[in-house]
Amino acid sequence: MKNIVLVIALLAYLPLGISAQETSAGITTVIEDLVDANRILAAKGILPGYGHVSVRHPDNPMHYFLSRAIAPELVTADDIIEFDLDSVAIDSEGYSFYLERFIHGEIYKARPDVQAVVHNHTPAVISFGIGPIPLRPVFHMADFFLSGIPTWDYRDFGTADDAPLVNNSAKGRGLAESLSDSPAALMRNHGVVVVGSSLPMVVGRSITLEENAQIQSQALSRGDEITYLELDEETLDSVPTRNYTNFARAWNLWKQQISNEGR
Repeated sequence: MKNIVLVIALLAYLPLGISAQETSAGITTVIEDLVDANRILAAKGILPGYGHVSVRHPDNPMHYFLSRAIAPELVTADDIIEFDLDSVAIDSEGYSFYLERFIHGEIYKARPDVQAVVHNHTPAVISFGIGPIPLRPVFHMADFFLSGIPTWDYRDFGTADDAPLVNNSAKGRGLAESLSDSPAALMRNHGVVVVGSSLPMVVGRSITLEENAQIQSQALSRGDEITYLELDEETLDSVPTRNYTNFARAWNLWKQQISNEGR
């Protein structure tokens, strides 16, 4: 019943009247963008050897694409694997998978609005998942988390079996519940998960979150009295519709930069 409800909810996100040729082209584009997302996040230091990024299948909302277990900087289109929302590979081809693929499947189950997911371990962000000081937006590009960021605590599931890792569906569901309707969730003693309605958005949010954490950490280390970003409720409600929040302009630049690096 839950899957039926999810499919119905997701139908609103699917375009109508797509030909088989257009569908195939759409999948190819999404896979190319996913490869670019891996390389951009690696170049920006967000996924330096570890971590992963996924995207929901553009034609089948009950599936998603994620690379095989490989350093993000090395990902090519041939490394992309299709999974169902239980994080079971449709065609494994003998590849090894990320242990924490359950992060992606369970979030896609719980959040029909989410089209892309990043899990990373950036240092400044991790520092806000180990103590009581909350990560708060300090500049305008970070306004997407004005309502705060929750923290998932692996200790709710015990401290055995690689406890901080989301290596099964139960932990994945727990993380998705902690995330709720937020754009990101800190993971105690581990890292962060970031979500968005597109790959450019989730890549931009991941980069911005680390930048914000670095700026906030620097100010705290100086003992500054910090003026945190403030917006009224009307402005807050309009945040997802403002142009810079989708990171489209930066996305095109980032793609050009990794293309130049590959020459």
